[in-house]
Parts: sequence; structure tokens; C-alpha cells
Amino acid sequence: MRLLLRATHPSLARLVPARSFTYCPRCASRLVLRDDHGTRRPTCENCGFINYRNPVPAAGVILARRGEVLLVKRRFAPRAGAWCLPAGFMEYGETPERCALRELLEETGVRGRLDGLFGVYAGFDDPRVRTVLILFRSVQAGGRLSSGDDAIDARFFRFSRLPRAIAFAAHRRALEEFRAAIR
Repeated sequence: MRLLLRATHPSLARLVPARSFTYCPRCASRLVLRDDHGTRRPTCENCGFINYRNPVPAAGVILARRGEVLLVKRRFAPRAGAWCLPAGFMEYGETPERCALRELLEETGVRGRLDGLFGVYAGFDDPRVRTVLILFRSVQAGGRLSSGDDAIDARFFRFSRLPRAIAFAAHRRALEEFRAAIR
């Protein structure tokens, strides 16, 4: 089995499946490409395992106040130094809502209260994985603004003066749609 060591956060290096397996992770038989409903996928002829490459769920918030939106500056690759919405990958067993609030607190020091689903976006430009980003509207319910976790800065920006370097296309699209919705 081929594995890739990925360090998205220095203290959270973890083993994740590489782009494709050569051998079955269940029985160690060699995988072969087989048609699976119109898509060729690595498949084990011995035990039936099929290597599906599914997107990873992520959740976050759009927290706006008085014509401004909260953004964080990324500490780590990919796109270290670029700005994005407070968001991150869901943990096993975690709901999207819980993930969004956890990421908001970890990255900004702000406690939030969700105010409904804003949108769901396909993320194609993260070199680590493909994502499904679930964004909620949020209001501040406590805490004090300070960057933390994997953010080196956290601050509010006027919609008319957003930073040029927004880390991911899904975040840019969500910000454009939110700005249009509040006009």
C-alpha cells in the first residue's frame, strides 16, 4: 500500500491515502482498474474493495457586522499568508455546525451563534484534497478577537476593501455572493 505523509499543521502530521492504492488496504492483493458505473477505479478482485476518492467535508462561517466580514490570515500551506473565512476540516463524528463554531473559536477567539446555512461549495483548488465547504452565517456571541491555531491574523474587512489574496476560490465565491445578498 502506498501512503503519503501530509503535514497540514506541524503538530498534526498524519498518514493519509495517496492518490491511488497499488495494493488493497484490506487484503493486500494487487488492485486493478475496473469500470464502476462508468468510472475506472482501482478495485480488488479478491475481496471487492473499491478505492473511491471522495471529497473531504469542511465547515466554516461568514461572520459579518456593520458592512464588514471576519477573515483570517493562514499560517500554514497551502497558501500561507493569504486570507480566508474561518473554516476547517470536519472531525470524525462532528456535525458541520459544531465544526464551524469550533473553527471560528480556534482561529479567531470569537464565540459564535449560527444564524442559518449560507451555502455549500465545491473546493477544487486545495492541492491536498478536494473539499465540500459548508458555510453558515454567524453572529458574535462572545469571546475576544485574536488570531490563534493556524491563523496568524484575524480581523474584520469592509466588503469594499477585501484583501486581494483570498486563499481559495470557494471562499472568494462565497464572499461575492454574501456581498451581493446584503446589498
